[in-house]
Amino acid sequence: MLLSLTPSSSSSRSLYGAPAVLYLAQTLLLLFTLTTIVPTTRATDEKINLQRYYPIVAEDQLLNNDKRFLQIMQGGGGSNAAGLNSASISATDTSLWPDKPKINVQQEINKLNITYVYQPSWPKLDVKLGSVTAVSFDKAGNVVMFHRCDRVWDQDTFTNGNVFRHRNKGPIRDSTVLALDRETGNLAYEWGKNLFYMPHGLTIDHEDNVWVTDVALHQVFKFGPRGSDDKPLMKLGQAFTPGSNKTTFCKPTSVAVLENGDFFVADGYCNARIIKYSKDGQRILSWGQNAFSGKSYDVAPQYFFAIPHALTLVPEQELVCTADRENGRIQCFFWSNGTFHSQYHSQLIGDRLFSMDYTPAQGGQFVVVNGPTAEFGVKTEQYNEVRGYIMDFKTTKVLGKFGPNNLEFSNPHDVAVTVDGNEIYVAELHPTRIHKFLHKSLVKSISLSAAKPRANIEGADVKIQASGNLTVAAGLTADGGMAVMMATDDDSSASTGHHKPGATAILVASLMLLFAFLTFAMALLIARRRRRGCMPFGSNNRRHAWDFPAKPDGFKLGGLLMERNKRSGFEKLDQNDSDEDESETQTNSLSSAQFA
Repeated sequence: MLLSLTPSSSSSRSLYGAPAVLYLAQTLLLLFTLTTIVPTTRATDEKINLQRYYPIVAEDQLLNNDKRFLQIMQGGGGSNAAGLNSASISATDTSLWPDKPKINVQQEINKLNITYVYQPSWPKLDVKLGSVTAVSFDKAGNVVMFHRCDRVWDQDTFTNGNVFRHRNKGPIRDSTVLALDRETGNLAYEWGKNLFYMPHGLTIDHEDNVWVTDVALHQVFKFGPRGSDDKPLMKLGQAFTPGSNKTTFCKPTSVAVLENGDFFVADGYCNARIIKYSKDGQRILSWGQNAFSGKSYDVAPQYFFAIPHALTLVPEQELVCTADRENGRIQCFFWSNGTFHSQYHSQLIGDRLFSMDYTPAQGGQFVVVNGPTAEFGVKTEQYNEVRGYIMDFKTTKVLGKFGPNNLEFSNPHDVAVTVDGNEIYVAELHPTRIHKFLHKSLVKSISLSAAKPRANIEGADVKIQASGNLTVAAGLTADGGMAVMMATDDDSSASTGHHKPGATAILVASLMLLFAFLTFAMALLIARRRRRGCMPFGSNNRRHAWDFPAKPDGFKLGGLLMERNKRSGFEKLDQNDSDEDESETQTNSLSSAQFA
């Protein structure tokens, strides 16, 4: 139970116009309420500190999506329709959120190493995908994704009160849950027909149970392994009924499950809160407060969310972390009682952070995907690249980046990383697909002579030392494609290069263009040399005016002197006549050589 210390609007007016006696009575009533209710609240909510946990938005104060997004993109402050208490008002004052030191974001992103190689030929799937909203792993190691088939979430999908408009269309008829083999990309199994209206989050726990959220139904579901015949084991929330009380959600986004069976729900687009439940679905505690700003800050108010969009667990620290989407940060809390632990934000990632997952590899890392800043038609001044990023859990430093073919994503929505940190999978809304990335350590080195394109070569690598301190490496990926790495000498051994996979097409095209240019240049050179008479071949060799006609008896000095006496001197050479005669014999060959 959470207590609101905010006086009603009539009480606020009485502070200024009512008699002092009425004001004293209200004060006494408030003190009496504190002394009688607070002990009960602490007992049921595991010693929640009311200084930290602010009241959840009342049901009549729910904001529609358009208004929320407008506030976000315009840099609005608090989101409640009614006034907040003094603590929450001061916390949402943007003057208390200092900016980070200005850096050249583009240059810093360019410096990041690319430590994961894109696998463009994965998956091998004949099924037409809709918007892929979530990805996870089952106990067998399959990649399980949640997609919307033919459903699209647009501005007309919900009313101003967050009610789903297209209920009459019925649930999605095709399978919304697809499981893919991690190695081959082939379809392993599928389920989820005629169950969901607008899929969003999917999580698979240690017992192989599947937890999903549906933003149209405003519900959270628990299914058995592989859907267990599409029969839910648990259902929370009221179908098609948005709300903010103890039995309702408003567009819930994600679920995280502890090994003891307790679980957390991120709720979500409207309520901006995280709720902890027991294994049997009994509510234990909740925390969170709406807070919007179009800009991310180094020191942001704790416990404030602008769409808690995804959840992940950090078992070593017993933390539950959420992607605070429109604040562009990760917030982590102790999962026992919801106490704030830390937050993670970087200007390189930007103002929108859609999802993250945790791996204990390399001492603990977050794998993060951000989102486009101009999605709602408002482009920020800050430079932004929509990519995946690797963030160190201890130092909060961004260590690397990745993307399809070393390029940017369009609209990534969720990300999952294996426990060993070797594989990353990204779910994307548009284009509608699932992406696979392998850690560069899986790319094995071979010699240059062995780097031939054979289908059974896995991770062939070739390194060439270029000028200065630049190293260029080219190799073959497991799917037969080509990977290219560039690294400087000062790069760490753990991340020695930039991978540019899928460069086969670029290499072939470049060679073809080079060949065409050389061919044209040679043809043009030959044509010019023929015109000048410098070539030993052709239809006729060019002759000049100073060439003497051949004599059958050879050269004789006496004959030359006699000719000189007859002409009394040498005649002037007529170069024009010689060229004109020659041009008649060269016309056919030169006319074709000029455009060779």
